[in-house]
Amino acid sequence: MERAIFAGGCFWCMVKPFDSLPGIESVISGYTGGEKENPTYLEVKSGTTGHTEAVEIIFDPELISYSELVEIYWQQTDPTDAFGQFEDRGSSYRPVIYYFDERQKETAVDSRAALQNSGRFDRPIVTQIESAGVFYPAEAEHQEYYQRNPENYQKNAEKRKQFITEFW
Repeated sequence: MERAIFAGGCFWCMVKPFDSLPGIESVISGYTGGEKENPTYLEVKSGTTGHTEAVEIIFDPELISYSELVEIYWQQTDPTDAFGQFEDRGSSYRPVIYYFDERQKETAVDSRAALQNSGRFDRPIVTQIESAGVFYPAEAEHQEYYQRNPENYQKNAEKRKQFITEFW
């Protein structure tokens, strides 16, 4: 099994696109990229920890490749918005691809360049690509949120859904 970590705004909205794909062992909501150990949801949301809301994906590379995951990631985010995603604003919602090794880094960098050169967006692609650090799983109430709270999930995902429909 391998790991991938993606930040793309609200982690509630980042779980569902990956959750049921063949080869996905688990998708966990959590926090990464900052300095504070064991941060809470409220601390991360405040923007004072340096962490982003992110998802950690455990996957079988024999069934789904890291490259495929990166392509799915792009289609869940606005890669031209460095200051949050959709209705979620601030540094804790910034888009980041976290990599674990040089192969993942190269895949992410090449994919970002291809997206920039595709002409799909009029603005620059600003999604960061950073080395993965410690990933802290979020509190239990944030796991599998879209399944347990479908009405609130749909409300929170509306702007994202509109963007995806328009650009992808």
